[in-house]
Amino acid sequence: MTVEHIDISPEMIEKYGITDFDAAEYLDSDELIALYLSETLKTGNDEEFIQALNTIARAKGMNELAKKAGIGRESLYQTLSSSKPRFETVRKILAALNIELVPTVKAA
Repeated sequence: MTVEHIDISPEMIEKYGITDFDAAEYLDSDELIALYLSETLKTGNDEEFIQALNTIARAKGMNELAKKAGIGRESLYQTLSSSKPRFETVRKILAALNIELVPTVKAA
């Protein structure tokens, strides 16, 4: 199956009210956030996991999350834009989101 590329003109964007999709707008509960991170861990790579954390941070509010994590706002921004963030900082962010990583055995 092939997907056809369609160019969307600025006129079409205005006429139909097309906007960019932002997952952060839909992450409005702790359950959805946990599910989003869980699925990203299962199916994504490290970069996608950090991007998911970035999306969640935007949904929760960067300043609020940085305060809860006990890190500076700039440190949060740096962590979420890094390709290799420190695990310690990622754990602080997860703790601030009230999320724990629980290892399980993969199904064969």
